[in-house]
Amino acid sequence: MQTCDAVIVGGGLIGGSIAFELARRKLDVVVLDRQQPGREASWAAAGMLSPAPDTPASIPLVPLGRASLGLYPQFVSDVEEASGLRAGYRAEGTLEVLFRGDAGKELSTLVALYRGLGLTCEPLPVEEARAMEPVLGRDASGAALLPDEACVDNRTLTDAVLAAAQAAGATLHPGVKVTSLLRDGAKCGGVRTSDGETISAAHVVLAAGCWSSQLSSAAPYAPTLPVRGQMIALRHTGKPIRRVLRSERGYLVPRDQARPQRLVAGSTIENAGYEKRVTSGGIEKILGAVNELAPELANAEIVETWCGLRPGTPDQLPILGPAEMEGLVMATGHYRNGILLAPVTAKLITEWIVERRTFTDWERFSPSRFGRSLSDRFAAAP
Repeated sequence: MQTCDAVIVGGGLIGGSIAFELARRKLDVVVLDRQQPGREASWAAAGMLSPAPDTPASIPLVPLGRASLGLYPQFVSDVEEASGLRAGYRAEGTLEVLFRGDAGKELSTLVALYRGLGLTCEPLPVEEARAMEPVLGRDASGAALLPDEACVDNRTLTDAVLAAAQAAGATLHPGVKVTSLLRDGAKCGGVRTSDGETISAAHVVLAAGCWSSQLSSAAPYAPTLPVRGQMIALRHTGKPIRRVLRSERGYLVPRDQARPQRLVAGSTIENAGYEKRVTSGGIEKILGAVNELAPELANAEIVETWCGLRPGTPDQLPILGPAEMEGLVMATGHYRNGILLAPVTAKLITEWIVERRTFTDWERFSPSRFGRSLSDRFAAAP
């Protein structure tokens, strides 16, 4: 039986970031992933770093998102130094663009909401917004600048984080599926894998995204579900776009300032189970938003299409912190905010494991919020 201080189930950006922080604290860390680490939701995302709420349900997440955004520059610096790789971090801000309805009233409401949540938000005349980003469509009726927002190339960041974790001493095991938790009464003492191996650990961190709920003994604390999102990458040959462009219909995220420029556009929100498939309807929806935001991109070449499975939860909020089962810690259910929340999640989980305290209150995201009745249903799970 292998023994370590902490075993992390899931090797995406969340799991890798936690591994990096724990390993830097000199813990013996093992990361298990059912396939190649970093090739699920972390790979499929757009890389926007925005704490602004996209639905009323996500408003409680804003303070945590703001905290994580503030951690990002140092997080990226530490990861790049440890890994020797670039993370593709760019702090150029976001233009949120309005197209329909009473733009003046809607913009005032948007600015008041964001500022009330502690977010810097500046209303702009459309002409000024278009001067900042000439690609902006003529049908735009209002705009707001969110100067503190940023973006990152999530694929290169994830690769860098995993490399940094290994450089710090963590061990990664690709292609290893965890089938059950090792339990001693109400205590979790490790995991059992599909090949029959057992790994004993003082701490088990579940960071398996939408697959977290498939581990039956952990499902009461992590009722995650897959939410499909389709994406497109475009090759833009015109003047490079500096900032993220976002509307109620979709978004454009610049990957670089090269010419031609790679742009990532998205996305759909689909309850399609675990089926990963790009559809004509999904692509049509994304392109409609793109061509409204930036009509000249109607001539841009589509260079890649893909989809991923976000880890949704019943209340659209992440699941963070210790479960009722001693030794089991949750870091899952980040839904559309996994890239943004990676630094703060790693900080919180590491603080809890090492110091039994956290720098901020995270009770709102506790796995215990799903209630005893759900836990009772799984009480006999292996």
